[in-house]
Parts: sequence; structure tokens; C-alpha cells
Amino acid sequence: MRIGIMGLGRIGAFHAETLSGLAAVDSLVVTDPVAAATASDSKRFGARAVDSPEAVFAAGVDGVVIAAATDAHPELILAAVKAGVPVFCEKPVARGVKESLEVLRAVEDSGVQVQIGYNRRFDAGCVAARQAVVNGELGTLHTVRSTTLDPAPPPAAYVAVSGGIFRDCGVHDFDIVRWVTGREVVEVYATGGNRGAEYIRAVRDVDTASSLLTLDDGTIAVISNSRNNARGYDVRLELHGMKDSIAVGLEDRLPLRSVEPGATFPAGTPHDFFMDRFADAYRAELTAFTEVVAGSRPSPCTVADAIEASRIADACTMSLHEHRPVRLDEVRP
Repeated sequence: MRIGIMGLGRIGAFHAETLSGLAAVDSLVVTDPVAAATASDSKRFGARAVDSPEAVFAAGVDGVVIAAATDAHPELILAAVKAGVPVFCEKPVARGVKESLEVLRAVEDSGVQVQIGYNRRFDAGCVAARQAVVNGELGTLHTVRSTTLDPAPPPAAYVAVSGGIFRDCGVHDFDIVRWVTGREVVEVYATGGNRGAEYIRAVRDVDTASSLLTLDDGTIAVISNSRNNARGYDVRLELHGMKDSIAVGLEDRLPLRSVEPGATFPAGTPHDFFMDRFADAYRAELTAFTEVVAGSRPSPCTVADAIEASRIADACTMSLHEHRPVRLDEVRP
């Protein structure tokens, strides 16, 4: 199959490299607003370079990968839907839920498959955790803990337009909690603080946050996020049930140092970059997209899924600023 890629920044170039190595992909057609990036990456991956999204569709692609800036996501998704081409788009669907819902309506009416990029659904540990829940190995769940700690804050220019820590960081935790448990969030309570970069405080954001989610069956999920984890990139998930407890990310590259006498775990070099921690998950995610393009499976992460994760992020942002619990019904149109 021929796959188009729109956007060749850090993640777009990584996707191009991954797709070029998949047996199901015969050729790539790439474009980026920066002509030099298009030219460079087309040579690097043996791809055909074109000068616009319209030219990508005109090249007869079987599917498209959108890795452009967030503001371009809705327009490019809708263009793919209009062309009848299956699409993979990095999260979020749009900057706000209202615009995302407009995309959802167009997608539902079209029959075109759209997959949104939440890579943790393809992480081997998260997949095993979901299967343990589905199989009933843990018994009745009572507590879930999800952690995402970045090694250092993103640049000020990114923070200014990111929508805040819940929308660009915690949203991954919100999605994986929904997916692994199979439950919906009904209420949140969030808090946060600033211990580092002043430019984060200046845009009314926080660099460290915690959110308490109540799921529709009474399970409690505790989410921890921070921009300042000097030891490395720390992503973990714990599930505690009446029969058993399990953990994802508890391995030798865990960026956490034990001070117990005689302890040697973790013994490896800590993860320090999200594309390192989730390299295999990204490959599995794009392999799944080729199956979506081939028509052998439905989208494993729909626009509706992505919107629900964004709603939880909106509710947490509201809770942070208003210092109160927020029910998800409050952020539904």
C-alpha cells in the first residue's frame, strides 16, 4: 500500500522511518510546510516528495498519517474523509472539544476509518494489563494509579499553546485508564503546583499535578504528572484488585532509585525520552493502522475515544482552577 505523511517534524519523521520498514507499505508520499524538511526526509526514506496535502491525495494514497501541528488536524482529517482515505492522526483531534465534535459528526457520516494516536494502547505492558482485567485475573478493581513524569519542561513556546499539563500530558493517562479498565470517568478532582520554570506559571499552568478520577463502577484512579523528573522519563500503571495487583513499567529502565539496603533494582539505564520508552508501541500502532487501511480491522482508537480523553482533561483543568470536584457532565455540550 501507499501511505501519505503530512507533517515531518520529530514525530512525523519517526513515523516515516517506521512505515518505510513495514512489509505492508510499498511506498510513501510526504509533505511538510517546510520545503527543506520535505526534501530531506523524502531522500532519507526513499519517499515521493510533494508540496501540499492536496498533492498527497492526488498521488493515489491508500491511507494518510497526520503529524502536522494541532491546529491543522481538523482540516486535514476532514480532507481525508472527503477523499475517502483512512487516516491516522496524532492526538488531539482538535484544540477544543467543540471542534472535535464537528470532526466526529463528519467522520460518523462518512464511514471512513479514523485512528487517533494514543500509543500506550499498543505498549506490551498496557496490553497485558488490559487482558488481565478482561480475563478477571485481578478480581474487582478498586484502585488504578497512572504516572507520567517528564525529565524536563517543554519549551515556553510549546507550553503557551499546549492547553496545559492535563491536555498535553495527563491526557495519555486518562486514555489508558479508560482503555485498560473499560470504564468511564464520571468525576474528577485535580490540584497542582509550580516548583520550576516561571514561564509555566505565567500561562496559568502548573508543572506538577495530581488528579483523582472516579470511574462509573466506583473504581478510583490516581494520576500523577510532572514536568520535572530529573532521573528520566517515568511512565507507569498500577492496577489493584480484590484478587491480585499488577504493574506496567516496573522494569530495569525505570527512572527511580531505591534506597533500600542491598537493593539492586532497577539496574538499567533510565529511560530519558518518550520515543525511546514507547518505540515498540509506536511501531505496533502504525502496524495496526496498515491493518485499518487494508480493511482487516476497525480503528483501535476512534475520534470518540480521543474526545472522551479530552473531556477528562478539560474537567481536570476546570477543577484545578476552581478548586472543586467536577463531574464530566459539566463539560459535555
